[in-house]
Amino acid sequence: MKIVVTVIRILVGLLFIFSGLVKANDPLGLSYKMQEFFEVWGLHGFDAVTLLMSVLMNAFEIIAGTALLVGWRIKFISRFLLLLIVFFTFLTGYTYITGKPTNCGCFGDCLPITAKTSFLKDVVLTLFIAFLFWQRKYIKPFLSPTLTTIKMFFVTLFAFGFQWYTLNYMPIVDCMPFKKGNNISEKMKMPANAIPDSTVITFVYEKNGKTVEFTATDFPADFKVPPYKLIKRYDKVVRKGSNNEPPIKGFALSGNSKIDSTEIVLSEPYAILIFLENFSIPIRKWQDKVEKILVLAKEKNIPIYFVCSQPELIKEKMAGTALSTIPVFSCDYTAVRTAARVSPNLYLLEKGTIVNKWSLHGFGKVLTLLKDLPVLPPTNPPVVDTSEQE
Repeated sequence: MKIVVTVIRILVGLLFIFSGLVKANDPLGLSYKMQEFFEVWGLHGFDAVTLLMSVLMNAFEIIAGTALLVGWRIKFISRFLLLLIVFFTFLTGYTYITGKPTNCGCFGDCLPITAKTSFLKDVVLTLFIAFLFWQRKYIKPFLSPTLTTIKMFFVTLFAFGFQWYTLNYMPIVDCMPFKKGNNISEKMKMPANAIPDSTVITFVYEKNGKTVEFTATDFPADFKVPPYKLIKRYDKVVRKGSNNEPPIKGFALSGNSKIDSTEIVLSEPYAILIFLENFSIPIRKWQDKVEKILVLAKEKNIPIYFVCSQPELIKEKMAGTALSTIPVFSCDYTAVRTAARVSPNLYLLEKGTIVNKWSLHGFGKVLTLLKDLPVLPPTNPPVVDTSEQE
């Protein structure tokens, strides 16, 4: 029995550590996934605390997984793990049954798995952890109490410190479609092996106060107008396709005129995009650095733009500063927060390919890189209303 407990203990401990590390690499990703759950359930008041919940959950997975391996406070850890996995199983089961949201985010964006796989994984884990809770008497620390406490202290420090780093300096491993080396235009295209949904045209009519629904090939034998009155028609999905969404969705850049300037920007020899998802970092902390980048970019004839989902707020914040001369593009909120895991997040593009991207802490490297680029011939900027820069 002790051998069985040891094997399961190692498997469960390593899986929790791995799961926590993958999500700790991008705490914002899990935070957004939590917001999707709350949106489905109509609990919008929790949006403000999802990042805190994400950080705590990721840290606990790493800490609990390590505690299980070293046998630290096993009575408490096994009980809490059991409660946590039951909760996870409920969430993954809900996603599997309802399809909302489409993915539970159990292993973050680096290792997406289907809702069914995630649910089955949690069912097996529930059985394993219940078994460990039942046979916890066989789980003993293999280090002295002092060494075990020291180890857990440093693991806890790492679990929170690692997330502080990724939230301020961007994820260590970039698993997003906006990662370095990707061409944005290519990622906006449908995958070559995409299988579209199979749909059938469906009509909804009203007859004698009752709603009747049928397809274009299955009209009722007594169909006649009246008494049939058309309410609507729609395409009913009869078989779901697969891999039929582009990696990058909703990335469209437009100014006040609403003219789509996306392809113009992505075809520039070089372009700088500064994504602003929010102002969690005050402008005064990065204004000087961006002004220096702006001056050097102008010398090199490299266009520079702000990209955000609230252009009017950006203009208001930048008013009276040298940054007010930078054109502002509006973009879909989801696309912005997918691209910008930190805010501000600066991208250098070469004909739509992401040369590199930096958080505030890397803006100094942008200046060094720009100095090495050649001076480009002047080009006409993409269509952005000049009135929006007044």
